[in-house]
Amino acid sequence: MSIEASIVPAGVPDAGEILTVQRAAYLTEAQHYRDPFLPPLTETLDEVVAALSGPTIVLAARLGHRLVGSVRARLDGDTAHVGRLSVAPDQQGRGVGARLLTAIEAACAGRVARFTLFTGADSATNLRLYERHGYLITAHRPDPNGVPLVVLEKSAVSPVRTDA
Repeated sequence: MSIEASIVPAGVPDAGEILTVQRAAYLTEAQHYRDPFLPPLTETLDEVVAALSGPTIVLAARLGHRLVGSVRARLDGDTAHVGRLSVAPDQQGRGVGARLLTAIEAACAGRVARFTLFTGADSATNLRLYERHGYLITAHRPDPNGVPLVVLEKSAVSPVRTDA
């Protein structure tokens, strides 16, 4: 019997754990894109504390006392900008990321008309997750270091696909 992670609001005391999980989670992306300077890897503890202290919504996934994932949403007008979806490497593929994505959308429900996020253009697993949750690719652009990204959007009322 497996224990399901609980999704809870994150606070400033979680900053160190969030940064640790985020760095571990994004190492694979950094290796894939041959860029050790991806923003989630260069973000500082002070920047994570600032995100947790400000208007950004931050949720954490916990297995008991262990933080195993997190996600953020910054509200801007009628748009929720979802970012930094991170799951500890040993917990990936167990639905934690999907639950975090669903939870951040629920936390923004009624406050926005759409969600937007971005991921690496060659990050097939991430793209499958987002597309299963109703996100559609709306643009392609490089990050500041030249890594190819795709921008995805979803209406706040889009149904979730269950066939993928």
